[in-house]
Amino acid sequence: MTPAVPAPRTAPEEGPPRRPVRRRLRWLPRYRWSGLAGAVVLGCLSLTPSLLPRGWVVQGLIAGITAAIGYGLGTGLAWFVAEATDRRMSARFRRRAWQVLAVAGTVLVVVSLWLGARWQREVHLLMGLDPPRGYSSAGIVVVAVLLFVVLVAVARGVRWLGRGLVRLLSRVLPRRLARPLGVVGIGALVVFLVNGVLFQGLVEAANSAFSVQDDRTGEGAVRPAGAERSGSPGSLLRWEDLGRQGRIFVGTGPTPEDLTAFSGRPALPPVRVYAGLASAEDVEERADLAVRDLVRAGGFDRAVLAVVTTTGTGWIDPAAGAALEHEFNGDTAMVSMQYSYLPSWISFLVDQAKARDAGRALFDAVYGTWSRLPVGDRPDLLVLGESLGSFGGEAAFSGLADIQNRASGVVWAGPPNFNALWRDLVADRDEGSPEWLPVLDGGRTARFADEAADLAAPPAPWGDSRVVYLQNASDPIVWWSPQLLLTRPSWLEGPRAPDVSDAMTWLPFVTFWQVTADMAFSTGAPDGHGHRYTADYADAWAAVAQPPGWTDADTARLRPLLGRY
Repeated sequence: MTPAVPAPRTAPEEGPPRRPVRRRLRWLPRYRWSGLAGAVVLGCLSLTPSLLPRGWVVQGLIAGITAAIGYGLGTGLAWFVAEATDRRMSARFRRRAWQVLAVAGTVLVVVSLWLGARWQREVHLLMGLDPPRGYSSAGIVVVAVLLFVVLVAVARGVRWLGRGLVRLLSRVLPRRLARPLGVVGIGALVVFLVNGVLFQGLVEAANSAFSVQDDRTGEGAVRPAGAERSGSPGSLLRWEDLGRQGRIFVGTGPTPEDLTAFSGRPALPPVRVYAGLASAEDVEERADLAVRDLVRAGGFDRAVLAVVTTTGTGWIDPAAGAALEHEFNGDTAMVSMQYSYLPSWISFLVDQAKARDAGRALFDAVYGTWSRLPVGDRPDLLVLGESLGSFGGEAAFSGLADIQNRASGVVWAGPPNFNALWRDLVADRDEGSPEWLPVLDGGRTARFADEAADLAAPPAPWGDSRVVYLQNASDPIVWWSPQLLLTRPSWLEGPRAPDVSDAMTWLPFVTFWQVTADMAFSTGAPDGHGHRYTADYADAWAAVAQPPGWTDADTARLRPLLGRY
């Protein structure tokens, strides 16, 4: 009997090869539990209120940056604990930890977004703005996650390079020596690339870009025909050399007709003198040329003469000059000069010495000529500067006593936190006065104003020489400092200013990044908030320069007009 032959097995239908789930998802980035825990905590803390209202894009960027910092801190702490104790989590404990993080992290994110929306609504309303729409929370999450992934990937790339360098050194050196040398080497490389290559390249690119922009003429600026302005046919300073901001300064502003319409009396054409970077080779020559053109224009024959230190690009707040000219009906002179092409935040990093030198050189040159005039024939000598311009203006004086000896009055607006004189005065404030609204010696010489009414608040009477610092409590330019990283600032202690949320608190790292982000958008705040001082210049000049016959009613009429300049 023939044995049965088993039927051949039919091969199962072959479909497309199935890849294991793990292999299919290998391209996705993986993160450590400790790092994600830190990222979730710090990312949620970044939703706490800051000085200025912000949209969902800005909030998402800040959340992404702080989450990446949290990831680094979390992984670093976990590594330190593991190295110190030589203990590792079991697989069961690890699974449970991931489950807890998934649930708790989700709840924390949802609650933080809800609270963040409430806080943003409060900050918006404090500044008279419409609150953001509710769906912005989803945008915050998307932007934050994308930026977090990018930053962690960059950090891992640096770590990969470091490990490669350690392996290379280990071939010729003991590992105990190769490892620290590799860490130091990759750290030095990163610093060199960021500071020496990337940063310098960005600065050079910015300088080229802004220098090209400096050759243009701003909208509305017209070459002056009158002898009272630089760039006019009889001026010692050519119109083409004044730079963009210089041409705006001398080619715009209130006309005698505008001033007459406001005062009801015939007005003089205001004197405006400006030297651009192309006007002379160095800062001393520019200052000397500006003073000679000031003499030619009759600037020393006016009632008041203001020495103005610009911001980085050479910009002067048009409201500051217009306010002074309205209050004296055109019997004014202003002189200034450019020292950089770059915006103030870049100038602070690379041109800080130029701002200081320009402020000192210009004031000394003006003072040298002014001091030789007969006492009865001198104009009142005033000083003006905003933001980095206040930093340069302060450099002309050794202290408050020097200001009293050499100037009739000073208006500095939005002083950066690194201003030496400002810091000294704030540190010496009267006991009980907050840092955001300090009172110094009862307000006899220097007064600080968050609102215009603060100029009249101190109990002591004004002295002959008056100094005013306009500093909005919500201005991040005033409060930004690297110390915010690890130190609680005094301006967040005690009662808050009217436009600063009571919910704002200091958090290590988080507050620093939030105030840093606020700086980038500080000029976009409503007037009287952030880095905007337009209308307050009317009150500041009225208090400092004391124009004859000027009343509080005149100040109230002038304030709304300054926004058009």
